Amino acid sequence: MLDLKPLDKIDPGTQLSDLNKTKLSAIQRGLAICGYPIGDVDGLHGPKTRNAFAELVSDTGHGHTSLVSEDILTYLKSRNKKLITILASPSSTEEDVKDQIAAMFKFIGLPLTTQIAYGLATTQWETAHTFEPVREAFWLSESWRKKNLRYYPYYGRGYVQLTWENNYRMYSGILGLDLLGDPDLAMRPDVALFVLAHGMKTGTFTQRTLEQYVNRKSTDFFHARKVINGLDKARKIADIAEQYQSDL
Repeated sequence: MLDLKPLDKIDPGTQLSDLNKTKLSAIQRGLAICGYPIGDVDGLHGPKTRNAFAELVSDTGHGHTSLVSEDILTYLKSRNKKLITILASPSSTEEDVKDQIAAMFKFIGLPLTTQIAYGLATTQWETAHTFEPVREAFWLSESWRKKNLRYYPYYGRGYVQLTWENNYRMYSGILGLDLLGDPDLAMRPDVALFVLAHGMKTGTFTQRTLEQYVNRKSTDFFHARKVINGLDKARKIADIAEQYQSDL
């Protein structure tokens, strides 16, 4: 997971468009880890990659939008190392998981107390109040899921339900794990943690992001449910988020 070696092989000052697939994939992975929506890690110099890289350069003030500067490489490496530290933290208790969620949300660019509160409320609800990764329809059998879920074996797993083959492919590329070959890797707490925060930041689940509803200007916990699943149980989850907000 999160192999840093390809970044070490990139010469500072190289044009983004001149990178081979392996090196450009490393840049794409770094962009995704920083919370930029790049889609699949495919090593292709497409518009999503160009736009995300330009946004990173603008946000950090490092270098030129078409050049991979030494400052950008240093920044991406430091972010990768920070993420590894967060994902490697022990999570033996519910409070540990809550602390990890808070740390992960701050890392991915959702640092507001309101944003963290909604992330905690979502996790509590989606995991049936266990704060442990769960399977879709966890109260039913695997044979039932195989028979009834048209996207089997890429059904929902995690702190929030990662579903569909294309999403398993995307997170395989970002995390450097074969979630396509072994979908149950999405049940790992570290994977579930990243998917939760990254998905709410970039709009993986419904194409809507948490920042659309919860930001520095407004807090709409009710409609923030659209980031995950329409308005299903939106009021109940909003109430849980409000309680977390008062406690944080």
